[in-house]
Amino acid sequence: MPIDVPPDLSIHDQPLPYVARLEKRSLSAIDLVVIHCTELPDMAMAREFGERIRYAKSQTGNSGHYYIDTDGTIYRYVPDDRVANHTYGYNPRSIGIELSNIGRYPDWGDSRHQNWTVAYTQAQIDALLALLRQLKHGLPNLKFIAGHEDLDTRLEPASDDPQVMLRRRQDPGPLFPWQEIVPASGLERLKP
Repeated sequence: MPIDVPPDLSIHDQPLPYVARLEKRSLSAIDLVVIHCTELPDMAMAREFGERIRYAKSQTGNSGHYYIDTDGTIYRYVPDDRVANHTYGYNPRSIGIELSNIGRYPDWGDSRHQNWTVAYTQAQIDALLALLRQLKHGLPNLKFIAGHEDLDTRLEPASDDPQVMLRRRQDPGPLFPWQEIVPASGLERLKP
């Protein structure tokens, strides 16, 4: 089935301050898209989080390439030809897409607050599908899609009870519509 590339897909470029310090890569190295959830209240906080320097050696931080707000607006914080720090062990081969959603905020590590209650908006899903189609068209080896939760399965002690071990990453979470996204994107779900 051919993938339609929307001619009018609007992407707002807002490079992070440290983007030039991120490692360069060939677009042919990219075969995977990783879907994330910001687990923050809004895009302003997601931006502030992305600008924080977390790695002293490289003077860079954690960030995805693209961010999709609840109204469907798409932002690019990191160009495709740079390696963003978004998924442990998969960064060199992947594009990270963050969907704005509160997730478990502010109780990510509390074992008593692990339910996801806010669904992704239809505007976000429509924008995500349009972006995935554009990426598939522009990246010659793009084949796979995965959730952060599929790839980073490490455990950590709960903040309220260190005897309870929680998954570090649970995004995009149980409310993400994989059954709609995978077939419509033309990508294969990667579950190592």
